[in-house]
Amino acid sequence: METRQLGGSGLMVPALCFGTGTFGGGNEFFKAWGSSGVEEATRIVDVCLEAGLNMFDSADIYSSGLAEEILGKAIKGRRDKLLISTKGTFRSGKGPNDVGSSRQHLNDAIEASLRRLGTDYIDLYQLHGFDALTPVEEALATLDGFVRAGKIRYIGCSNFSGWHLMKSLAASERYGLVRHVAHQAYYSLIGREYEWELMPLGIDQKVGAVVWSPLGWGRLTGKIRRGQPVPEGSRLQSKVVIGMGPPVDNEYLYTVVDALDGIAKETGKTVPQVALNWLLRRPTVSTLVIGARNEEQLRQNLGAVGWALTPAQVAKLDAASVRTLAYPYWHQRGFAERNPPPV
Repeated sequence: METRQLGGSGLMVPALCFGTGTFGGGNEFFKAWGSSGVEEATRIVDVCLEAGLNMFDSADIYSSGLAEEILGKAIKGRRDKLLISTKGTFRSGKGPNDVGSSRQHLNDAIEASLRRLGTDYIDLYQLHGFDALTPVEEALATLDGFVRAGKIRYIGCSNFSGWHLMKSLAASERYGLVRHVAHQAYYSLIGREYEWELMPLGIDQKVGAVVWSPLGWGRLTGKIRRGQPVPEGSRLQSKVVIGMGPPVDNEYLYTVVDALDGIAKETGKTVPQVALNWLLRRPTVSTLVIGARNEEQLRQNLGAVGWALTPAQVAKLDAASVRTLAYPYWHQRGFAERNPPPV
């Protein structure tokens, strides 16, 4: 397994990271993703470690904490062999302080995650979303305290806009607080908005991308094609899942899938393997969070590494997935001499 530097930190992470949203199946939303119990989760961890994938991502809201509990049991006795990342900020209870990035909530959320995971430290802790009601200085000072106490080793954020992340980085520099080294963001061949502002920011500030849903919310599995119904068992059968995910125009999706099909035939790889390999060639990408309902799906996704698309194949996928940029990005691209796009 290829390893990469996580942003500007000294931490090396595998090119692929396993996302535990498929552990537990605690409600309709997460059941559509998967419902691995401890036995199956343990086997998945076994396969991952055999392949050199030693990073596992979770969150306190995944199946209301059940995913963290199952991961903790699956890694028992081998904590020192792997990296754990998890997230907090979103609502975890009914109380007024059971949400957000306040000192109150983060203290409770981090301690609860540590208990569920059965560990005394978290390698990467990420704010799951931006909390506009809590000063960034309060959130960062809280995380800084956990880092100094040895309970967190690195911090990151998720789903921030460019100014959210830049404001946080500026506060860290101003007050000498721990700094975000990772941004867990949505990025895929059918969701390239990350490139517009967050990628240039990541290059400039040395913030690594931890990519969630690299297969476009399950649309780039190779099972979704023009003129065919959504297959039985797909998470896209669930209206709850569709409503929570990024919207994608069908014709655009089919155009990208057609290009993926062609390159899959050229390379002898699967559609998802090609889609993942394309992402691994992009600037700032430190690791891709892959999921799997079972061992078979996991092994297929692991086939995304160990080879590389040719420049011509990358160009073909780039052309098929290009979209008109939103303002001010389309305007900035007209002045590439002084404001070049990320490459």
